[in-house]
Amino acid sequence: MTVKAILEQKGHDVFTLGPNEKLTEAIKILAEHRIGALVITNGDRKIVGILSERDIVRVLAREGAAALDQSVRAAMTPKVNICNENHTVNELMEIMTKGRFRHLPVEKDGMLDGIVSIGDVVKRRIEDVEREAAEIRAYIATA
Repeated sequence: MTVKAILEQKGHDVFTLGPNEKLTEAIKILAEHRIGALVITNGDRKIVGILSERDIVRVLAREGAAALDQSVRAAMTPKVNICNENHTVNELMEIMTKGRFRHLPVEKDGMLDGIVSIGDVVKRRIEDVEREAAEIRAYIATA
């Protein structure tokens, strides 16, 4: 299964925020939508960073409550790993495991096209394994 197939099922919607917004606004969005990361864009869907729950914890540990009044830019990860619609589930697992992160923005023609989470990847991988097992059982039953 590819990223394209995942996005066809889950959709291309992504919660984004500008880099100059306050960290408190980012936290509200994360909590309200029960998500773990926001893709940071300049409003033109060009990815300039990603802000995860882990990024927020790090800045709070370093600077305390004063960090809440800072801009997202101060807490975000500016070097964002991305994928495209042709990446496979196995490639996503490798990228996420190697980088130790749980969210991977999808880019198409230099612009944000969606996001894939570790939950999306695990769900699709389980579906693949279950399908393969069913095919093997069917093959054995007809042999």
